[in-house]
Parts: sequence; C-alpha cells; structure tokens
Amino acid sequence: MAITIKSAREIELMKEAGRILEIVHNELEKALRPGMSTMDIDRLGEEIIRSYDCIPSFLNYNGYPASICVSVNDEVVHGIPNKHRILKDGDIVSLDAGVIYKGYHSDAARTHGIGEISKEAQDLIRVTKECFFEGIKYAKEGNHLFDISAAIDSHAARHGYGVVRDLCGHGIGTALHESPQIPNYKENRRGPKLKAGMTLAIEPMINMGTWEVNWLDDEWTVVTRDHSLSAHYENTVLITEGEPVLLSLTQKS
Repeated sequence: MAITIKSAREIELMKEAGRILEIVHNELEKALRPGMSTMDIDRLGEEIIRSYDCIPSFLNYNGYPASICVSVNDEVVHGIPNKHRILKDGDIVSLDAGVIYKGYHSDAARTHGIGEISKEAQDLIRVTKECFFEGIKYAKEGNHLFDISAAIDSHAARHGYGVVRDLCGHGIGTALHESPQIPNYKENRRGPKLKAGMTLAIEPMINMGTWEVNWLDDEWTVVTRDHSLSAHYENTVLITEGEPVLLSLTQKS
C-alpha cells in the first residue's frame, strides 16, 4: 500500500488530534500514583478523550477492550487495564493512547515511574526517549525511512539494551495503522524516501535485557521474554521540507 501524503487541511486536523492527545498524556501523568489500578488510568483517559469530542482510537480496535494500553514493568505494550492490577511504588508504567478527531488519528506513548524508581529504571526510560529523538533527526524530506530505524537501534545498542523486533511503528492518518511499517532496528536496506506530508507514528520499544518477547494468553499483552523492564516512547510526526513537526508533543520536555 502506498504511503499517503496529507493535504494542508488533513494536517490541520491531525495537529488538533495531536494537541488533544498531548493533553490526555499530561493529565494522566499528573494522576499517576501508587495504589491506583490500571483500570483507573483507562477510565480517566477515556473520560478526557471524550471531553474533547474525540473517540479513543484503541477501544474495540481489532477487539482491544480498552481506551488506554497500560503496560507495567516487563509488559512492553498492549497491557489490558484491570481493576485488580494495582500500581505500587517502584513500578514503571507505559501508557499508549490514541485519539480520533474528525476522522483523523494521533498516537503517542510515554513511560513513567511510580513513586521512587531504581536508577536502572530511570536510565531505561531516559534512553528510550532519547532513542526517539535520535531517530527523528533523520525524519526529513529526502532521507530514507530506515535511517530513522538505524539511529534508534544504534542509540539503544550503545547502552546495551534490546530493541524489540516483533513490533514496529507505522504510518497514521484516517486509519490508526497505515503504510509504512517503521522498525526500530537497523535494516540492510534504506527503505522508501521520505516526503513532506507523510505522517508517521515513531515508537521505540526498548528492553533492559533481551529484545525477545512473548504474548500472554489474553493475546494482547506483550512481555519481555526474560522479564526485564521495558519502556515505550512514541509521537505522531509530520515530515516537512525542513525539521519534523511533532504533532503529539508541542511542548518539548
């Protein structure tokens, strides 16, 4: 399938979707605390999304039963919220969320520490975020897609971390998942050439140990095979003739 180039009108709608999603993530981060359930996070996230007249991208997507993917510690992605899963001091939690605004999606993920977390966990969260920003240095018209992948992989490797290979980023627009697929590991090829107007969800998923993962019996939750910690960082990115525009991160922090 061809990679779609968004019109000026489409880009404006996606900017608004991204702005709203940024608010969702900021509000969820403020609410996180030991003692809350992962279901509490999901309910709050859906409430915020709908308060902006948006629809949660993930709810019922291919059967996924919640609005926010809440993944704790060794869970990489797609953790299903549960009222019995209680966050405790020292946990790390990855929140992956998407919104649909007037038919257009935005997708972003953040990993947060709950209370006091270990230095090792802090480093993993920091480096995973750095991987994203290393990757988007190459997210410019005229570069190639897998230049982004190679930069993410190289930065993670410098810290001895495993880069998940079974899951990847993706194009985004009127569908949550569009072409192209965006691996977070180095490919032998360079991939398609980037053009202004492409919109991409770039999302490093980085493990403290092995890159290998397993799926749990719920057929959604992905965990590290060696039960090491995992972190996730994602934004919806617009390719331009110059620097990329982060649609879901208007205030860099």
